[in-house]
Amino acid sequence: MGDASANRAELDAARLLLARMGISPAELLDAAVARPPSPTFAEYVPVVAAAVTAGTRRAYGSYWKRVVERWGKRRLDEPTPSEIEQLAEYVKTHVVARRNARGGRSAAEHLIAALRCLYKRAVADGFIMASENPAMKVAKPRRLPSTRRAVADNRLAEINEVAASTGDDPALDTLLLRLHTETACRRGGALALRPADLDPDQCLILLREKGDSRRWQPVSPTLMRYLQRHAEERGAPETGQLLRYRSGQPITYRRYDHLWVRIGEHLPWVYTQQISTHWLRHTTLTWVERNFGYGVARAYAGHSEGGSDAGTTASYVRATMQEIAAALSALTNEPHPLS
Repeated sequence: MGDASANRAELDAARLLLARMGISPAELLDAAVARPPSPTFAEYVPVVAAAVTAGTRRAYGSYWKRVVERWGKRRLDEPTPSEIEQLAEYVKTHVVARRNARGGRSAAEHLIAALRCLYKRAVADGFIMASENPAMKVAKPRRLPSTRRAVADNRLAEINEVAASTGDDPALDTLLLRLHTETACRRGGALALRPADLDPDQCLILLREKGDSRRWQPVSPTLMRYLQRHAEERGAPETGQLLRYRSGQPITYRRYDHLWVRIGEHLPWVYTQQISTHWLRHTTLTWVERNFGYGVARAYAGHSEGGSDAGTTASYVRATMQEIAAALSALTNEPHPLS
């Protein structure tokens, strides 16, 4: 009670002092905070793009470009939450139609995330107050469950067969598929791999993936030999990118895109389901979870035990189509092609 009485006395004294000065509490709240004028989107987007990681630029770059196209001359403190919602709806309805499109929901979600990233930097730079951040007042569309699942063993064998028998560089393509199948690494981790990241004595490779995470991942002696031979034959410098074309040039994400387009041309089900490299991650983690448990699968995936990664592994080890088909066959007493 004593502390409460003291606090009330201090508040009364403060109110009395403000009254004598002719200032109301409301005037204090309304007083403008001294801060630099907000830059335009055209001025500020390049600043943010230069400050974030390459992965963030790749994820949000096209959406920042769209924002500059629409609002380039406007200042950061001008758009309202309603205008952001209108822009998200515009992006949603004008998204490029693809076979795996989901009604533009992902585009709207990524636009809002891109603006949140932009405004978070603006708050840190002092251009706007956190309470004035309009992007945080707009809800993201609810994310739909992923359609990715583990690929059946016989289907995975078909994928490897096509990669090994078609294309202009089967050795590179089969190495990519084996690397991702063995390690469940992301594309970014594979592209960041260097000869210096190989530990042949212990058959470990250092994976550097999203969020600046780093982890040592076991690989088979066979894969280690393939990686070492590839680096040597294609002239990869010790601290340069390991995976390269025959010309010695480092590969990019485009190699993955071309690889799956080609496989889809030979395997219609790959094209229909829009199978990609990330499906291999689901495949490996599902197998690990079924045979060695959830904890091992989580570590295999490189997911942390807490924070935003908590429970993420569960999205990779869902029931496969083959398991669901087997349940259906047991229920109906009729064989199913997938069971």
